Amino acid sequence: MKVDADLHIHSRYSKAVSKLMTFPLLAENAKLKGLGIVGTGDILNPQWEKELLRSAQKVDGGSYEIKGVRFLLTAEVEDNRRVHHLLIFPSIDAVMEMREKLKPYSKDIETEGRPHVNLSAAEIADLANELDVLIGPAHSFTPWTALYKEYNSLKEAYGDAKVHFLELGLSADSEMADRIKAHHKLTYLSNSDAHSPMPHRLGREFNRFEIEDATFDEVKKAILKRGGRKIVLNAGLDPRLGKYHLTACSKCYTKYRLEDAKRLNWRCEVCGGVIKKGVHDRILELADTNERPEDRPPYLHLAPLAEIIAMVLNKGVETKAVKSVWERLLREFGSEIAVLVDVPIRSIAGLVGDEIAKAIWAFRNEKLIVIPGGGGKYGEIKLPEEIKKAKLEDLESLEIKNSEEVYHKPKQRSILDFVGG
Repeated sequence: MKVDADLHIHSRYSKAVSKLMTFPLLAENAKLKGLGIVGTGDILNPQWEKELLRSAQKVDGGSYEIKGVRFLLTAEVEDNRRVHHLLIFPSIDAVMEMREKLKPYSKDIETEGRPHVNLSAAEIADLANELDVLIGPAHSFTPWTALYKEYNSLKEAYGDAKVHFLELGLSADSEMADRIKAHHKLTYLSNSDAHSPMPHRLGREFNRFEIEDATFDEVKKAILKRGGRKIVLNAGLDPRLGKYHLTACSKCYTKYRLEDAKRLNWRCEVCGGVIKKGVHDRILELADTNERPEDRPPYLHLAPLAEIIAMVLNKGVETKAVKSVWERLLREFGSEIAVLVDVPIRSIAGLVGDEIAKAIWAFRNEKLIVIPGGGGKYGEIKLPEEIKKAKLEDLESLEIKNSEEVYHKPKQRSILDFVGG
């Protein structure tokens, strides 16, 4: 069986997370999204654990079910260098044991969803391996709290400790991560890191598992590539839509070429803010191969359906108008992925009109204008004027001149800045 899974989310016990994060609502939205498995996130928090056990029916040691959706026990922890690690637990007993072992090194493990632990990456990985907990670096390339913000290699971070997977994060895809040869032996996970249960957040990145049942043991076999179980598809945002894809100011989001950022000593010449190195540039610094492993599954670039609808309606993503159209499409066609990828464009037009159908056609054919993200601001999608004006039946023959990426140009410095007074 093939099951779509999003294994990294957060609870309302983590900072900057929606109060709507409850297990019943997560289960409802996961079904609408087409997810069969969701990670609990934050399971090391005792209150979130209690909410799971109160809401869910136990399937096996590491799997719980709510409204037909399976939940696996997952958490994220922050180490002594502010690097984040994703943990996938085989059982509640393993969660409790890990919590007890981490308590002496953490002041907030009882209260915070994503606890800070005064241990190194290698020490946390050793503990995880001791308890048969799967571990890997979370959103590996982001410039604030990720592996490659702090280290130049897996070995430098984890030493000899076993790492089971690498999470790509919203600003990287498989092709980008495969530019580093040490990754070729690892399974990639593409997860949402959702801070909200809303449809443009939950499941915006997911993994398609080929397994026999939606349980921890089966997912573990797939991650470790055992017994014929495997991930057959990684799906997620076009990396350009991620918050940290390009090097940019973290205050005003002006984007810079790497050489300009270095020349400016990482200070924005527009507003004085801190310039953060983008994932694109960081990977180019670390790249050591153009080869790709033969068993790497394909990566499907997605744009959240709610964002496409919002773009057409010129409304906020979380408005009633956008949600109403989103729900209507899903009720008729079953899941968001079906609407984005499989349903005939004319069927979509017949249900919600030509304008939204044309936008979905543009997404499928990579004709949307993408304004890349950077500095902590998500990228944006825009519909070319040629598509807005065209009739549905004329799309295939349409010549689109402005479908290329649109970047903000960094401010150019005057030559007078470089010569004496």
